[in-house]
Amino acid sequence: MKRVIFLLLLLFFTPLSGIADEGMWQPHQLPELENRLTELGLQINPATLSSLTEFPMNAIVSLGGCSASFVSPRGLVATNHHCVYGSIQYNSSPDNNLLTEGFLAASLDEEIPAAPGSRVYVTESVTEVTDQVLTGVNQSMSGINRYRQIEDNTKALIESCEESGVHRCAVPAFHHGREYFLVKRLEIRDLRLVYAPATSIGKYGGDVDNWQWPRHTGDFGFYRAYVGADGKPADHHGDNVPYEPESFLHIAARNLQAEDFVMAAGYPGSTNRYRTADEVENQFTWFYPKARQLREELMDVILANSEEGSQARLNYEGTLASLSNYAKNYRSMVESYQHSDFLERRRQMEREFAQWILADADRAEQFGPAVEELTALIDRVQSTRARDLILSYMNYASMPSMAARLYRLAMERQKPDSEREPGYQERDLTRFRQSVQRLTRNYDQDVDQAILLYLLGRYADLPETQRVDAIDNFFNIGDSLNTSQLRRTVDRMYARSDLDEENVRLEWMNKSPEDFHKSRDRMIRYAVDTYDARMALELESKDIAGRMQQWRSRYMEALIAFNRAQNKPVYADANGTLRVTYGQVKGNQPRDGLRNLPFTTLEGILEKDTGVAPFNAPEKQLALIDEKHYGAYELDTIDSVPVNFLSTVDITGGNSGSAVMNGNAQLVGLLFDGVYESIIGDWDFDEEKNRAIAVDSRYMLWVMEHVDEAESLLEELTIVH
Repeated sequence: MKRVIFLLLLLFFTPLSGIADEGMWQPHQLPELENRLTELGLQINPATLSSLTEFPMNAIVSLGGCSASFVSPRGLVATNHHCVYGSIQYNSSPDNNLLTEGFLAASLDEEIPAAPGSRVYVTESVTEVTDQVLTGVNQSMSGINRYRQIEDNTKALIESCEESGVHRCAVPAFHHGREYFLVKRLEIRDLRLVYAPATSIGKYGGDVDNWQWPRHTGDFGFYRAYVGADGKPADHHGDNVPYEPESFLHIAARNLQAEDFVMAAGYPGSTNRYRTADEVENQFTWFYPKARQLREELMDVILANSEEGSQARLNYEGTLASLSNYAKNYRSMVESYQHSDFLERRRQMEREFAQWILADADRAEQFGPAVEELTALIDRVQSTRARDLILSYMNYASMPSMAARLYRLAMERQKPDSEREPGYQERDLTRFRQSVQRLTRNYDQDVDQAILLYLLGRYADLPETQRVDAIDNFFNIGDSLNTSQLRRTVDRMYARSDLDEENVRLEWMNKSPEDFHKSRDRMIRYAVDTYDARMALELESKDIAGRMQQWRSRYMEALIAFNRAQNKPVYADANGTLRVTYGQVKGNQPRDGLRNLPFTTLEGILEKDTGVAPFNAPEKQLALIDEKHYGAYELDTIDSVPVNFLSTVDITGGNSGSAVMNGNAQLVGLLFDGVYESIIGDWDFDEEKNRAIAVDSRYMLWVMEHVDEAESLLEELTIVH
C-alpha cells in the first residue's frame, strides 16, 4: 500500500506544466496544470475547475452516452443534434417527420417527451474509494472470486450512495483497476425535446463528411430538464417544472479567433492509450476490419428490408446512423494505422519498459510477473475472438435479445436484490421498463428477422469448436448450414411469438421462471433453452475480467512510474467520467500540400450544396447566405459567419455535445467529431495531427435567429456580444 500511495502522490503532485497539451484530465488534477492553462489563456481561477459544485463544472452534464451543458436558469440543455436524434426519431412518423422538418417548441407547453429512458446526469461528487473496493481482495483469489468480491463491494457503495432516491451512482475503475472513484450524480428523469434544426442542417454532409474537414454541420439541439414541483427528480408528469441548475453557461457571440485558448468539459467514453503492442496489432489487423464488415453488411440488410420513408426505415434511422458512424470510424482507424509507425513505436516502448523493469531487482520482482500474466491473458482472450465478436453483434436482433433479458430478469428476481446482476436490480427496473417501451419505435419484424438470419449465417461459419451447442440445437445448425431450414426455423420463431406487442413484453417483466418454462412462445423458448450456455460464457468472461483486474492494474502501476520517469503525461484512460481537456483553436497540415484552416464559413455550405441529401440545405438558409445576411455573428478575419472550427483539444466518443469554452468559461461551441488524421487518437495521440471539430456558437445563434426564428429560446439564453 505504501508503494501505491507513493505512486499516487507522484501522479498528482509532479509539476505538469512542461508537458504536451495531451490528456483527458480528471477535474481534481487541473490545479497542477495551472501554469500551462494560464499561459494559454485561461482567465478564471484554475482551482474552480476542480470543484464540481462551482461554476463552470456544475453546468456540465451527461446524457448517458453524450455530453451536454445547462445554458439557462430554466434547465435548458445544449448538446449535439445527433445526441437528440433518438428523441427526434421516436417522435416522428411518415406524416410528421421531425427528422426532415426539424422541431421547435415556441413555449414550454409545446415541448415533447424525449425517448423513454432519456436522462440528464449532474455530477455532484467524485470520491476516491480504492481501499473500500479492494477490501477482502487478495493475490491468491481466483479470477471469478476476485470479480465477485469487487462487484459486491461496489454494490454496497452504490446502495449507500443512492439512499436519497434521486441519485445514480457508479464506481468506475481508473488506470484499469489501480484506482476506484465513487461518482454521485443527480438523475433527472423527465427530459423533453425543445429544439432541433432540420436534418439538412443538423446532419449536413451526413456520412460523406463524417470525420472529414472542411465541415459545415449544424450539429446542435436542445433538451429541457424537468423535476417535480418540490424541485426533486420525478418521472414525466404534466405538473413537473423546469429544473433550476446551480449555474449555467453564457453563450459567446463574438471574438473567438485562431490560436485562442479553448477547453472542453464532458464525458468521454473510452480510450486505449496504455494497451500492449499485441492488443494494438489484434485491434487494427483483425477486430476493426471484421467489425467494419459486420456493420456495413448489417446496414445493407436493414436498407434492403425497409423502404425509404416508411415507418420501418424511420424506426431504424438511429441504428443506421450508429452503424455507419462506427463503420467509417473503423475503416479510417485501419487506414491511419497502415500509414503510421504506431505498432513499431509501441513495441519499442515495451522494449524500453522491459529494460527499465529489469534494471532494478525490486522492480523485476514486483512487476515482472504482471507483464507475463497479462500477456497470457491477452492470448486467451484472442483465442475466442471470432466467437465473441459474432455473439456480441447478436444484440442487433432486438427481439431475441429482449426475450433473453426478460428471462434473465425473472431469474435474477429470485435472488435478494443485493445479489442480483447489475442491470437487474430494483434500481434498474425503471430503465428496463423504458427500454421495453422504446423498442416499439425501434423495431420492425421483417427487418429484425432479416438481421437475425444474417447474423446466424455468420455464426454458422465459425469452427464447430467455437460455436455454442445450445444455439446450434435451437436453430438446427449442423456441420453444414441448411439455409432453407434455418429460414423456416426463424420464420416460426417470429410467427409464434407475441413479444412484438409492447403490453405483452411489459407483462413478461413480472412473470416467474416457471411461467417462462411453460410458455410455447418461440422467443421465450429461445431465451430459456440457451440460458445455461449464455451464463457459462458470462462466467468465463467474468473470470478473465477478474484476473485482468489483478494483473493489468499491477502493469499500470509500473507503467505510470515508467512514464513519469520519462517525463510523459499520465492521465487515466477515458471511462465515461467527467474530464477536461484543453488546447487552442488551430488548423493543421496533415500531409504535404494540404493545409486545414481553423474555421469554415457559411459560403462553404453554398459551395457544397447539390440540393440532394446529404448536401441539401434549406432554401431559406441558402438565400440568406447568398445575400450575405450575417447579422451580429460575422467573424471579421474570415468575412463570414464561422460554421465549424478545429481545435487541439483531446477527445473521443462520448465527448459529443461537450461544451467548448473560452478562457472565461463562456460557451463558444459544441464538440461533435474529429478529423480523419486524428481518428487513431483513441490509441495514439499525435499533437501535430490531432484535431477536434466543434460547431461554432455563432453559427448556432445565426441558425436560431435567422433560419428557424427561435426567438423565445434566444431570449432565454444569456448571449455575450
